[in-house]
Amino acid sequence: MTSISTVGHADVSAVSQAKSRNLSLDRARTFLTLVVLLHHAVIPYTYFGHTDPKYFFGFDMIVLATDSFFMAMFFFLSGLFAWSGIARKGPLSYLADRLLRLGLPFVICAFTVIPLAYYAISLRHHPEIGFSEYWWNMITKGPWPSGPIWFLWVLLSFDVVACILYRLSPNLLDPINRLSLYGRRRPAVFFAVMLAVTAAFYIPGLVHYGHSSWFEFGPFSVQHGRVMLYASYFFFGAGIGVAQMDRGLLAADGRMAKVSWDWMVLAIVPYGLLWVLIFIKREILGNPSPLPDWYEALYAICFTIFSVAIMFLILAIFQRFRQSGSARLLDPMQADAYGMFLVHYPIALWLQYWLFDYDLPAIVKVAIGFVLTVAASWALTRALRQIPGATRVL
Repeated sequence: MTSISTVGHADVSAVSQAKSRNLSLDRARTFLTLVVLLHHAVIPYTYFGHTDPKYFFGFDMIVLATDSFFMAMFFFLSGLFAWSGIARKGPLSYLADRLLRLGLPFVICAFTVIPLAYYAISLRHHPEIGFSEYWWNMITKGPWPSGPIWFLWVLLSFDVVACILYRLSPNLLDPINRLSLYGRRRPAVFFAVMLAVTAAFYIPGLVHYGHSSWFEFGPFSVQHGRVMLYASYFFFGAGIGVAQMDRGLLAADGRMAKVSWDWMVLAIVPYGLLWVLIFIKREILGNPSPLPDWYEALYAICFTIFSVAIMFLILAIFQRFRQSGSARLLDPMQADAYGMFLVHYPIALWLQYWLFDYDLPAIVKVAIGFVLTVAASWALTRALRQIPGATRVL
């Protein structure tokens, strides 16, 4: 199959230029972009991020689900075209392209989008501080949070590692590719191997670091316990994309889509067990810090199973219903998905700041915030893409 792009956010323009397309993957990426916007729209009204007086338990269910899979899936989709891209362009040219698509947006967003977003939060506590003073304090004194753009520098780091590994051995990921080809008829085998590997990379890190430990250096941040999980997803994707992707696990006529209900069961069961563990933590253990190792291990096991299963479920659904009219609704947004990811965060946080003083149910606030965030970030991205040369980045 002709390489479409790295189906992570940073490859929209390459997708549109490809000679052949996998619409299922395009739509899955666009769908995940909307999941990111929804995730940030509901956080203030949850147990975890209760920054608004209104609360709705259903949003806790959404956040637990999204936080447990969507960024890992983005790394998987981003990896799909990494190895073939390196082989086609060469490591140096590939990295130059990635610096433009990932590094430049990261720098721009770190100095503009992120301060604009977090200024909305700061005003609640320090209304007397002007934006220029806030911006200068963030840049010079810190903390300098990264918000969602941490994804960009981590993905760029994985691309650098992939280039180094390619130079060492272009055939390094061939075993994963062969497993993908076998997975066309036996997707459960690929699922089992991916589950075992991601669990091996994730569980020790979570037990050692816990949920709340982050690496932070200026705007560079990432959860310690999830770095290797994300890396494993990225390189599984890269292995699938080495060659013959249209004949492997993600083949349009493969068995993966035909067993979509099995993936649903495999996702629902561990998701329910995660809630059981959350109940134990809050009501029986009394929210201890740190949590016992046995608890972290059980949580990590359920988390890993759910994460892989729901990714398979989403991919299977978009493959199975690729001709349906509802799936086509995502197509107009496809080229703008990356830009929406980059610009949505200040829009979401300022809408939440504006809605804070209104006595509205949490569901109404989220509905208003989500719809307006989608509309405004989409419109802004469309406008930015009219700037000469902007489509090379956005």
